[in-house]
Amino acid sequence: MDDIFPATAMPDPTWWQALWPHPARVLESLGVKPGMTVADLCCGDGLFTAPLARVAKAVIAIDADPSMLDLARARIEADGLTNALFVAGDAYDLATLVGDPVDFVLLANTFHGVPDKPRLARAAAAALKPGGWFAIVNWHRLPREETTVLGLPRGPRIEMRMTPQEVAAVIEPAGFRLVRVVELLPYHYGAIFETPAM
Repeated sequence: MDDIFPATAMPDPTWWQALWPHPARVLESLGVKPGMTVADLCCGDGLFTAPLARVAKAVIAIDADPSMLDLARARIEADGLTNALFVAGDAYDLATLVGDPVDFVLLANTFHGVPDKPRLARAAAAALKPGGWFAIVNWHRLPREETTVLGLPRGPRIEMRMTPQEVAAVIEPAGFRLVRVVELLPYHYGAIFETPAM
């Protein structure tokens, strides 16, 4: 959703795959479980969408760029999976885009560029079932020179990077509770938030 969120353009597939060689393991670390319905928000080319579809009951892949959705759809079709829906739209309209509330919302490598982070947190809360999870994958606050992929500095400028505590300060006022923070080597963490159970 790089036309809306600054510094969140889809990276080159070669270094993206080098950074995330085992996306299924990342999803397991974040708590994605069989039987869940999952929204892959700002899904890009579907690096996480395909492994999500192999685990989840259903996946709604959302991106503002239809060409990215085409790439994600191609990954799913190559795997012979039929449990994914592809929706072009604005991340702030998440609740409308998913229709029925989901169990899990994944937002990977995008939160740092969201202009109105509280608004996106409220959108995620509105899209989730009671007791649902919102997982945000973020770069650690390290200088770009220290976050190299294939020998080159990668990721957003350091002033855009947020600590887990800074993310929690934005997300929790929308009704979330920080459940845990997991390390996602080499340069990321996952902050997992939960909505109140009814």
